[in-house]
Amino acid sequence: MEIEMKYGIEDKETAASIWDDEYLLSIEESDTREKILMKAAYFDTEDFILSKNDIALRVRKEGARTVATLKWKGKNEGGLHIREEINVPVDDENYFLLPDPQIFKESEIGQEVIALLGFKKLHSIMETNFVRNRFRIDNGSGIMEVSLDDGEIVTPKGTAPICELEVELFSGEQEALEDVTKTIAEKYGLEPETKSKYARGLAILGFDR
Repeated sequence: MEIEMKYGIEDKETAASIWDDEYLLSIEESDTREKILMKAAYFDTEDFILSKNDIALRVRKEGARTVATLKWKGKNEGGLHIREEINVPVDDENYFLLPDPQIFKESEIGQEVIALLGFKKLHSIMETNFVRNRFRIDNGSGIMEVSLDDGEIVTPKGTAPICELEVELFSGEQEALEDVTKTIAEKYGLEPETKSKYARGLAILGFDR
């Protein structure tokens, strides 16, 4: 399960200030800062059968590695995003162009996806391209990853900018996540981002769930 808070950031200056924030620095885990180029493609059928069932199939290049992901059963409340998630490392470079859902066949959701798709073909419906600056923090009640994303969502019908803060809970209580993000949001006047990158892309395509 993925549990994270998302906030929109209005400008690069604010993002830079958050990156250097004294409070976050005080609870940062040492040697965890890194900058990664993220390039992701999201796949569905012509009739959006996966999206209609609240399922996202993503293949993402994260620096030197490629990961295939299924996300489902999403819930968003005031910037808090909770979803079930499965990640599978991929060695084949061609998987980014044409994924095979059989890679998820060992899971219950994978079997559901395979059944939903039947003989329907998958194709890329959107991409996200962004730079992620991230590091881990530990406030004593939870271990989290702070990510600052800067890039864009690209669809056949248009694009949208990505400039956002994500804080994902790795272990500990959800309250720890809420405490940290509330402090940062209030300090920098951040507004909750209620839609995922995928949902924002679907809205551009005219499929607003």
